[in-house]
Amino acid sequence: MPKESTKLTMDELLAQSELKQLEAGDVVEGTVTSVKKHEMWVDLGARGVGVVMRREIGHGQTLEEGATITVSVIDPEMDEGYALLSMKRAAKDRGWDELQRQHEAGEVIEISPYDANRGGLLVELEGIRGFLPVSQLAAGHYPRVSGADKDEILQKLNALVNQVLRVKILDVSRKDNKLIFSEKEAVKGDMQNRLENLKAGDDVEGVVTGVIDFGAFVNVDGIEGLIHISEISWERVDDPRNYVKVGDTVKAKIISIDKDRLSLSLKQTSEDPWLQDVKKFSKGDVVEGKITRITPFGAFVQLSPSVEALVHVSEMGDDEGVDPEKIFQLNEKKQFKVLDIDTEHRKIALSLKDAK
Repeated sequence: MPKESTKLTMDELLAQSELKQLEAGDVVEGTVTSVKKHEMWVDLGARGVGVVMRREIGHGQTLEEGATITVSVIDPEMDEGYALLSMKRAAKDRGWDELQRQHEAGEVIEISPYDANRGGLLVELEGIRGFLPVSQLAAGHYPRVSGADKDEILQKLNALVNQVLRVKILDVSRKDNKLIFSEKEAVKGDMQNRLENLKAGDDVEGVVTGVIDFGAFVNVDGIEGLIHISEISWERVDDPRNYVKVGDTVKAKIISIDKDRLSLSLKQTSEDPWLQDVKKFSKGDVVEGKITRITPFGAFVQLSPSVEALVHVSEMGDDEGVDPEKIFQLNEKKQFKVLDIDTEHRKIALSLKDAK
């Protein structure tokens, strides 16, 4: 019995002697024996013991004693006799190949950004750090802010940190250490299918994602839409913010579809009040109106809440070189004669001199 025990021990020793010695760059498996604050110790079997420093474990990885892990050898034998190991490097060796495969296959994958800066979202996948630029976010996540406020953009991007996003790999290069993601590309297929079911004239519902000086952006089931300031209300709109705000659910009409963006109208979902109010006026009538704007070529006059007319500079007096600013003051009321009503183009021409 003792001889058999000695024979087994010798077999083990012979087997161990045939093991290849660790070399820098080797990728090996080991068992976690201890997890501490700044390092993790790994049993490499007959090849000894190694340590993985905290910075080499990888973002978001939680490990327990007894877990089997794959590591890359940085230094096969430190002065203390153990090997210096890296999980990050091992993951990268496998990760680049997997990322390249996903890119070539055009796969849609899920990521969870761990941080953000003003340019986009920071991501770690397969042990490799990548980037999702702001320009590659889908309509529902794109930070629409007025005046390109960088602090507001960062605030909106921070809200996406730790959220699960569906993306495609836009560019991957191990040589250049480049990994770029795109959420827009991931939703493009679904978006095209939805776009095919939409046409000009359709009524849609969406959520306002941004309000700027020239209009409002609306997310319509993942498709970006724009309501130009001229399509917000039948009234003259000076500031879109007085009519809509971010987060509002609005009903709008599709005016046109340009590639993957919708042009929308809020006002066209209701009847044009101008068409009703204009019926109160006829050519030749003398009417009272309030001056709302004064320009070098004339003045705009409000005849009713929804009807605005123009008195051209040539209709202000018989003298040449008439200065509208010397004749009118804002909010002043005067009498005018209706010269013409163009219903098709929603225009009314007035005369000041003929009203006298």
